[in-house]
Amino acid sequence: MEKSAPGYLQIGEAAERSRLTQRTLRYYEERGLLPPPTRMEGGFRLYSPQDMERIERVRELKDLLGVSLADIKEMLEAEDVRTQIRAEWRKDAGAGEKARKVRIAREVTLRQIAILDQKVGRMEKMRAQLAERLAKHDDLLRQFAEAASVAARD
Repeated sequence: MEKSAPGYLQIGEAAERSRLTQRTLRYYEERGLLPPPTRMEGGFRLYSPQDMERIERVRELKDLLGVSLADIKEMLEAEDVRTQIRAEWRKDAGAGEKARKVRIAREVTLRQIAILDQKVGRMEKMRAQLAERLAKHDDLLRQFAEAASVAARD
């Protein structure tokens, strides 16, 4: 295939456009998330517009169902804060000091819940879209069953 094939991107261009690394695109291919791309003479990978749509869908699902490295870092930092508070906890400390530490622990826990709530909200939206699609499939199946029943009586 020619390099100038309309709509096709080499791996570097595909990686840049999808905001992924070339290594990630190769990994997705190895794991069967992407079909083997078309290749130029010389073996260079070429990604079609359909491949790019697939890459975007994989990214969307990874982002939706997975947790980003930044989120993981924030979750771990919150755990570290709580561990530090437990290590510094003194039974003989005054109520004011104890309340201050509990407020800090509460704030980092709220940040963790916010991360999860964002994911759950996006998952609920996707679930609603899939449920709507399922209802359309069921409606079509009912229509086809009725049409077959009418045709069988005639």
